[in-house]
Amino acid sequence: MPSDRPAARRRLRAAAGTALLLGLVVVAGLGVRAGRTGAADPGPTAVPTQTATVRRTTVVERQQVAGTLGYAGRYTAVGGAVGVITRLPAAGAAIRRGQGVYEVDGRAVPLWFARRPAWREFRPGMADGPDVRDLEANLVALGHDPEGNITVDSRFSAATAVALRRWQRSTGRPRTGRLAPGQVVFLPEAIRVTAVAATAGTRVRPDAPVLTATSTRAVVTAALHPAYGRLVRAGDRVAVTLPAGGNTAGTVVDVSRAAVVAGPPGGGGAGDGGAAPVSLPVTVALADPRAVDGLDQAPVQVAITTQRRVGVLAVPINALLAAVGGGYEVALGGGGRVPVRTGLFDEAAGLVEVAGAPLADGLEVEVPAP
Repeated sequence: MPSDRPAARRRLRAAAGTALLLGLVVVAGLGVRAGRTGAADPGPTAVPTQTATVRRTTVVERQQVAGTLGYAGRYTAVGGAVGVITRLPAAGAAIRRGQGVYEVDGRAVPLWFARRPAWREFRPGMADGPDVRDLEANLVALGHDPEGNITVDSRFSAATAVALRRWQRSTGRPRTGRLAPGQVVFLPEAIRVTAVAATAGTRVRPDAPVLTATSTRAVVTAALHPAYGRLVRAGDRVAVTLPAGGNTAGTVVDVSRAAVVAGPPGGGGAGDGGAAPVSLPVTVALADPRAVDGLDQAPVQVAITTQRRVGVLAVPINALLAAVGGGYEVALGGGGRVPVRTGLFDEAAGLVEVAGAPLADGLEVEVPAP
């Protein structure tokens, strides 16, 4: 029996070797099969496309600039009437023509519109002047000349005195036909109170500020890079992106030609060694002031038109394909690709100005399908 052990060991090693060889063959076969299966896998699925029309249109390029929502104008109401201040408005209050700005001895001092402050008493026989025109315009606007007897000019007439007495009667004042300085606050337009300087219960201090205000006209002030200054004009339309999202239309009403320093670069001090950035202040009036009700000093984004091309060929921006060697090309709807030269990008409209043969108005190009 002992003599059989070496033979048994040899048989076991042979069987193990055979099993190993078979295992290697199986693994190799699996690898070949896997390789063949991979080679047969389909490539990436083609992006579905549809066609869009090359069209001749106007392409607009816009510059996005930061802006701040606020209100136009800066005004100060100063004390004039003699007495004790008995009421003051709250910050944020809107005051229109005929409404009280503040109150002295229990009587409102109303707001009237004028191009300049009043500097003298209004009375019969006074010298002609532009302040008389403002007085008469207010009396007419407030309904105190129902018969239409006043001619709004620079002369204080008998009809002016009659209308002034009507106003005095309607407000509980003595019917003198005269108006002393300080009985009315003259400012160019309706106001929105920004801060109150006086204190209720104290006596009016002549010529001392009672309150400061702006107009009620919501505007955006934006900082435009000087390089774009010559491209932006009053009357240009813009789009304003509001803090809560959404856009509202606006119109440029003023572009300052005097650059202002925006502060040191990066917020650093003067010793940083870099030149402080400069900008041109741009004022934008909003087409719908109700879109910004309740907002003040809020940050917004303003898309300002810096260039415009009229009557140029344009395609959707997503029709552009990267060309081998650089540049762009488009795929024609009937097959084939052609190189194009690009001009202005109108991101708001999703269009880009293009040129190059055989592009023409009405030609179909491929774009990704939605």
